[in-house]
Amino acid sequence: MIRIVTDSAADLTAAELSAPGVFVVPLSVTFADGTTQLDDGTMTKDEFFVRLAEDSKLPRTSQPSPASFMQLYEDTAAAGDEVVVITIGQKLSGTYQCAHLAAADVGLQAHIVDSEAASQGEALLVREAVRLRDEEGLTAEEIAAVLEQFKKRVRIVAVVDSLKHLQKGGRLPAAVALVGGALGIKPVLALQDGAIKLVDKGRGRPGALVAMFKQLDALGGVDPRYGYTLLYSDNKQLVAPVHHYMHQNLQLTGGRVAQLGPTIGTHVGPGVVGVVFVAKEQ
Repeated sequence: MIRIVTDSAADLTAAELSAPGVFVVPLSVTFADGTTQLDDGTMTKDEFFVRLAEDSKLPRTSQPSPASFMQLYEDTAAAGDEVVVITIGQKLSGTYQCAHLAAADVGLQAHIVDSEAASQGEALLVREAVRLRDEEGLTAEEIAAVLEQFKKRVRIVAVVDSLKHLQKGGRLPAAVALVGGALGIKPVLALQDGAIKLVDKGRGRPGALVAMFKQLDALGGVDPRYGYTLLYSDNKQLVAPVHHYMHQNLQLTGGRVAQLGPTIGTHVGPGVVGVVFVAKEQ
C-alpha cells in the first residue's frame, strides 16, 4: 500500500481524515500562558479563534516533532509500504525539513513533496495524491513527480482584516503590514511560490472582494475540473458573497467551504475569506 502522509496545516475534513491510508502529523500552538495545544482536533477551530481573540499576545506555532514522523515511517517500513509525504510550504514552516530528517534517521525512502501551500491548497495535493493512487494506480515515486508539477497550478487568494498577525508572526515585513491599517484598506493576499504576498487591496470589505475577484483571472483562472474551496477563519457568513460571485458570475459549481485551523489561523487572524483553486493549464 502507498501511505499518504500530510500535516495538520492541511486542515483536512473529517471525511478526508478517515480515508484509507491517509495519515496526519500534527503541528502545535503555544498560547500566551505557556500552554501548548496539538493541532489534532482536540480544540475545535471555533474554540481556537475565540481564544485567539481573548489572548493579548499572539500564539506561537511549532512544526511537528521528528519523533511523530519517525513513528509513521517505522510503521510504514514494518508493513512494507511506500509513503508519499505532503507538507506545508517550507517557506512557512520547518515541517518539510523535519520530514526529511526523520526519514534519514529511519533509513526509509520517503517521497516528500513541499506543497508550497497551506490549508486547502495543501489539501488539494492530498486529494490529488489519493486519486492518483486509487484511480490511476501510480507508484509513490510517480505520484510525487506528478504533484511536483500539479502544485505549480494551485492558487490561494484571500482578503484579510489586517496584516498585524502576519507581521507579528514574522511572515511579512513591517512596511508591508502598514497597508492593512491605512484608512479602512483591506489587503488581498496570495500564496505564490510558497510565500505570502500582498497582491492588491481595496477600500473596505466590498472593495477588497472586487480586488480579490480580479485576482482569480490574474492568477490563471479557475479550472472547473477541480472545483474550488471557499476559506474562512472565524465567520462563515463572510463566504456568502464569494460563493454568489463564483456561482453567478463564473458559473462554477461544486465548491467546498472550509474553515482555517489553528496553524494558519494564528498567522492570518479573524475576518479572513478566500478562494483556493487550480489554475487552468496554459
